[in-house]
Amino acid sequence: MTPAIDAVDVLVWGGGTGGAAAAIQAARGGATTLLLTPGSWLGGMVSAAGVCCPDGNELTPWQTGIWGAFLRELERREPEGLDHNWVSCFGYRPSTAEAILQDWVKAEPKLLWWPRCGLLEVERQGALITAVRMESGGEQRRVRCQVVIDGSDRGDLLPLAQAPFRLGWEPQEQWGEPSAPSQQRLESEPFFREQPLQSPTWVVMGQLQSDRLAADPSTGIDPASKPRLPQPFEQACEAFGLERTLTYGRLPGGLVMLNWPLNGNDWHGGLGRAFSGTPSQEAELYGEMQAHSLRFAEALQKASGGWLQLGEAFPTEAGSPAPCLAAMPYWREGRRLIGRQIVIEQDLLPPATGSPVAALPLNEAGELQSIAVGNYANDHHYPGPDWPLAPKSIRWGGRWTGTPFCIPYGALVSEAIDNLLAADKAFSTSHMANGATRLQPLILNVGQAAGAAAALAVHVGVPPAQLPVRELQNALIADSLAPSAVAPLWDTPWHHPKWRERQEAVLANPHGLAADGSATQDPIPASRHEQLWSGTIQVEASGGFSFTTSNGDVWPVITLEPSMHRWLSQLESSRSVELIGNVNPWGPWLRVSRLAG
Repeated sequence: MTPAIDAVDVLVWGGGTGGAAAAIQAARGGATTLLLTPGSWLGGMVSAAGVCCPDGNELTPWQTGIWGAFLRELERREPEGLDHNWVSCFGYRPSTAEAILQDWVKAEPKLLWWPRCGLLEVERQGALITAVRMESGGEQRRVRCQVVIDGSDRGDLLPLAQAPFRLGWEPQEQWGEPSAPSQQRLESEPFFREQPLQSPTWVVMGQLQSDRLAADPSTGIDPASKPRLPQPFEQACEAFGLERTLTYGRLPGGLVMLNWPLNGNDWHGGLGRAFSGTPSQEAELYGEMQAHSLRFAEALQKASGGWLQLGEAFPTEAGSPAPCLAAMPYWREGRRLIGRQIVIEQDLLPPATGSPVAALPLNEAGELQSIAVGNYANDHHYPGPDWPLAPKSIRWGGRWTGTPFCIPYGALVSEAIDNLLAADKAFSTSHMANGATRLQPLILNVGQAAGAAAALAVHVGVPPAQLPVRELQNALIADSLAPSAVAPLWDTPWHHPKWRERQEAVLANPHGLAADGSATQDPIPASRHEQLWSGTIQVEASGGFSFTTSNGDVWPVITLEPSMHRWLSQLESSRSVELIGNVNPWGPWLRVSRLAG
């Protein structure tokens, strides 16, 4: 039996990453909050969907807000640390992420969570949602609310609320996006009808039987081999070889996230069934996706001579997938709210002047409208060759990273419904921009902004559509538990003593952003997994850096810290040095945080 309740300040629907963040933040802001999720886990792609190698916002200037707090709590709870794979600077177990989020939910006395719910109806009076009816615990419930937040991966609440949304491609003629297809192509080429949105993946979790494939000579398998797997996975190992394919998503304890886009377990068929509103069609699609991912895992298991086995990482309940299969699919895209503002591809791209930062979203009065910062390089998943996209990556700290961009508050607010916010991938973006705005770190902070906006709106007594953006920005920057950046300050890491002062300075004068930052050595917090490394560092012809230890081992060098990036950028020749950092043998790289001494 779920508790009796008939009214709350804020109601959040969806088991997405942004939904969890929104509910936590709304409750922290003093609003009575009800979180409804369809499953028994609440973390969406960071846990239930198993996408446990986060992309984007990896540099310390972007490690702010709930994303930064989540990252540091992961580091605290994972005994082996987070350096385990080569697709991300961070890797963790799904259960660790879920435990963090559930602990945060339990810590909020104003937050009530009802798992295993189904949406039935959204009630409206004009431009306001007044109540939501759902099924919970075998009973139908009606809950009145002042603010509603869609925190689902696919925008599931939007059609029930009759909130206008977009689904699928938009032509280049609509907004002039450089990477969008023309209207003529959309109408004439079957590809766009067959692939209405980005391909999802049903993550399957593997378990490695030892640290290295080469450590077990009995298999007789070359780690660099490119075995021919059965169709449709025949070329899955072609680009990187068997071992690199498997350790792409390695996690603590030798778990392996199988979320492989290159002839792997991305799913491309009949995606419209997920939006048909017919449960039998959705169940059919889900069965096909799960079977496809299991076939991929079994093919890799055979190719590796048993080095890879099926793992156990997810909850098992009546009717749920096996423990090796994620509790939900990883949706890269779904319905997208039509908001008061929209993020399009040009909003992600640096201007032609050469600045690494995209143009700031300003209103007519020249005031900054940003409530979250992302930096992921645009990335789209479809069958066949990679979709050509306008580049937005730069060389930074010995590696490639995406250039930063801002999300304006208006992109979270429904154009038609004054008290409806979007907190996950369903906020207002174009199809092309969605490829850079859909990632875990940014969505955590978008969710945080939605939750903070909801609580402030309730406190002030206005719908979110009327909330002054500056009040929300001030609240995010000054948050006592997870201060969140609204301005993309390259040179100011989350731990900088003047972080808040510099964020507030950009709000006061957005045009002063280019001159902000510091060339001094910033104090950097210690990590319990870092070590002292003595040796020689040198600049590579590629623009990267390498470090030769005193015993002759050579490691590529990367950093996520602005002060170390500045130091590396000034190197002209090899030199002896002592560094503090963490080694990731699967990267492989030495992630340097600071100089010793």
